[in-house]
Order: sequence, then structure tokens, then C-alpha cells
Amino acid sequence: MDAKILISVEHLYRYYGHYLAVEAISFELKQGEVLGLLGPNGAGKSSTMQMISGNLAPSAGRIRINGIDLLDDPKRAKAEIGYLPEQPPVYRDLTVDEYLAYCARLHRVSKARRGPAVRHAKQRCGLASVGRRLIGNLSKGFQQRVGIAQAILHNPAVVILDEPTVGLDPNQIRDIRSLIRELGESHGIILSTHILPEVQATCTRVQIIHQGRLVFAQTMQELERRLTSHVLLLETRQPLDAAGLGAIPGIDNIELLGARRGRLHFTDNNPADAVAAYVANAGLGLVELALDRQTLEQVFVELTCSDRPEAAEDAA
Repeated sequence: MDAKILISVEHLYRYYGHYLAVEAISFELKQGEVLGLLGPNGAGKSSTMQMISGNLAPSAGRIRINGIDLLDDPKRAKAEIGYLPEQPPVYRDLTVDEYLAYCARLHRVSKARRGPAVRHAKQRCGLASVGRRLIGNLSKGFQQRVGIAQAILHNPAVVILDEPTVGLDPNQIRDIRSLIRELGESHGIILSTHILPEVQATCTRVQIIHQGRLVFAQTMQELERRLTSHVLLLETRQPLDAAGLGAIPGIDNIELLGARRGRLHFTDNNPADAVAAYVANAGLGLVELALDRQTLEQVFVELTCSDRPEAAEDAA
């Protein structure tokens, strides 16, 4: 059975005066998915997230949250969304229990369900032992957990997290990433971040927005296949023999980077074993032989450092 579609965005546009900030963005988010939304500053990512969360009206386009049209029935649609902004909206002079009970009322959780809802959110976010502590006395990592707890109190279909690990130490980051993966099993998650390793660690899909357009949209499996290298980086102590290397079965092309360093391109099976044997037999002295893997950062830079010709017209 196909997973339920929790967010459907169709041809979304947003103008600020004559400036086109978001242009024809369309995508879907299904239950069980964690979508990493990436983009450089000014790309239109924040505007897109504000429109999806119902805080900014689109100039054109359609947004459905769990099947409910956000423009036609905003109250019902927003009830299906949990949102954690970059700065957690916590009250430092309240205890965790007081704050979550207050948020439950804001989310219109019925009086009979508030207690169980607060307990369940605390348990899921690892807050059971700090319920009576003032939020202002908690570490930043625990304050982030409180922020996530308020976003899931009412059991929304969609949870939107904006930079949830900024300012956390490595152990706190690991804990929050684990929590996001767990939430992704039962909700649809949109994760906005500038930390690219975080996307690879937590997300099932990646989308990149550049100058208002969706320029990249792939699952993590598709991305891993794209990042799989078909290039060997070779360095030896003695000068390379391009003709000898080119005779090795499987090598399609040799790109010399200097007298003793080169990139060996291949198509199918990795010829590393044959290359190592050739270098040893020729007495070249092996220094390095490794796959020259592309990274998500390189993909991001390639997609977002080129300017569209019409960008100047949009800005005008």
C-alpha cells in the first residue's frame, strides 16, 4: 500500500512587489518521509516554509495538508501542522510541564486529553525526568527537545523543523537527529538546515531551492547513486606512465594532475586491484589510491553558485 500523502504543493509562486521569490515549486511529502529542504540565503526557502505552515499567503498555487486545502480551510489545515522555528518558542520562566500544558490549550487539545498528550510528548522527546524544572535552567539541547515536544503535542500529520540543531554540541546533535528519525516513522517531517551532513544523517529525501526554483529533488538512495564515484585518484612516488595505465582493462580515460598524480575514469567495475598490481609491478611506489567521491556539498555548490540570466530581471 502506498504511503499517505501529507503535503501536496502545486505550482507555488510568491511575489514581493515585482520580485519573484518563489517560482512554480511543486512537490509531495508522504507519511514516513523526512524531507531535507536546502538552499542558500535568499533562495526562497524561508518563504516556501512560511507558505506551507500557513504564515504567508502564496501569490499563486495550491497547498494541501493531509488532504485539507490550506487556503480554503486554514484552521483545519494548520491543526495538522507542528512547527519548530529556529529559535524555540519557549517561556524560560515556566516549568516544562507548565509550558507544555499551556501549548496543549493553544493547540485546542481537549481537557481530558491534555495530561496524556503532555506525558506522551515528554516521553517521546526524552523529557520525562525534567518536567518540574524551569525551562530557563535547561541546556540548549533540552530546550530544543521542549520545542519539538510542543510541535508534536497535538499529534499533527506534518512536523516542520527549522534548523533544529543550531548551537548544540555533538552529543546533543546526535540525540536530536535520532529523535527526528524516530518522529519520521509516524509523521511527515520537513527539515530545513544549512548543515549538509545533517541531511545525509536524518533525511530520506533531499530538495534544493535556488533563486526561487526547485533545482534538485531526489531520494537519499538516488543521491547516493549520484555520489558514487567512477573516478580513482592515484598518486605514486615515481612519474606516472599514462600509456601503461591506459592499457589496464576497465580504464576509460586518464586525467593527469601532475607528474605523479592523476584521476583514472572508469565506467563499470572498479579496476583498483588491477591498478595497484600494475603500480607494484612497475615499481612506481604507491602513495594513494582511492575513489574520488563527490559530496553533497559539491552538488549543492554546483547547483547554487550559477546565476540564472533572468535573476537580474526578477530583482528589478
